[in-house]
Amino acid sequence: MFRRFGSAWRAAQDGHLDRGRRRVMAAIEACRTARLGGHSESCGACGLVRIAYNSCRNRHCPKCQGLARAQWLADRQAELLPVPYFHVVFTVPAEIAVVAFHNKAVVYDILFKATNETLRTIAADPKHLGAELGFITVLHTWGQALQHHPHLHCVVPAGGLSPDGQRWVACRPGFFLPVKVLSRLFRRLFLEQLTAAFQAGALAFFSDLAALAEPAGFTRYLAPLRKANWVVYAKRPFGGPEQVLAYLGRYTHRVAIANSRLSGIEDGGVSFRWKDYRHHDKQKVMTLKPGEFIRRFLLHVLPDGFHRIRHYGFLANGRRAAKLETCRRLLAVPTPPIAVAGTPDDYRDRHHRLTGHDLRRCPCCGGTMAPLAPIPRSPAGHANHRIDTS
Repeated sequence: MFRRFGSAWRAAQDGHLDRGRRRVMAAIEACRTARLGGHSESCGACGLVRIAYNSCRNRHCPKCQGLARAQWLADRQAELLPVPYFHVVFTVPAEIAVVAFHNKAVVYDILFKATNETLRTIAADPKHLGAELGFITVLHTWGQALQHHPHLHCVVPAGGLSPDGQRWVACRPGFFLPVKVLSRLFRRLFLEQLTAAFQAGALAFFSDLAALAEPAGFTRYLAPLRKANWVVYAKRPFGGPEQVLAYLGRYTHRVAIANSRLSGIEDGGVSFRWKDYRHHDKQKVMTLKPGEFIRRFLLHVLPDGFHRIRHYGFLANGRRAAKLETCRRLLAVPTPPIAVAGTPDDYRDRHHRLTGHDLRRCPCCGGTMAPLAPIPRSPAGHANHRIDTS
């Protein structure tokens, strides 16, 4: 899509496309083509010669997340506890999503902070659990139809540490925390922090939202949201660490749409499969004009340096090791062996170890592929820079 229609779309958007989205488009267009260089290799058994071009490794590219996902999951595996895990989703109303689109870094950060404070405050209340939680949060900004839909996925163990750190406090079987209580506190905390950001001059408003730049307009805009129901959804708990890893593998390094969902690309449009949650998760096909498809995909480009996966509570980065050791002791779980650092893996060894897929294996006869020669990067205007070996 980007290679076929990207140049014309960029020209049509001249002056309205920021550097971040241009950079993402350029990376995806060049990914695994001669433009990024690579190497050639041959099979010693059957003589097959293969060209392997380099990946762009941009976090928004649908082809470049596999190894990063596998490495992240391997790092998390030793941190999982032998307890059920809950999946909790925090969603902001459409009126907030509109504000977030023009203030991504500020509003997305508020979403993380309000979610963290909500979960930890309610869990610490003795009326509900009376314990310190530890959880992983993952930001998604899209819905199935690629519209802007910011929401936070949280994976939370079914229990936590007592205030004195001497007991593991388990949730009631099959029940996490009351979602109505979570929803109301989340709404209040989010709106308080959004108002503080407005008062600090951290929010910008454009076009149809320009009137919100005035305090009276901003107050009127938020007034109905203070009474609306904000969606917090707690799904049924996972059965154990294996299911948690399988879930995290699907959610942590996703981009707005995977190549596998595309069902057809023609000059008149691109068709892709989507799930209609309002009609019992019915599978449908949507067709968009190329420019609209590209526009929707680029809605989900994150600000530079923004962390979309964060850890909180006893899983927070600064104290994770010590807190997890306490959890394991209270749950009578042995400490997993510590990996001994050795010679850094070649990327092909690491890929094989983490994914089970051997890049050195010949796809024709199963023999061993040996490198022949490096391929230098080709200039942007070179005729072959679009050759794709992915």
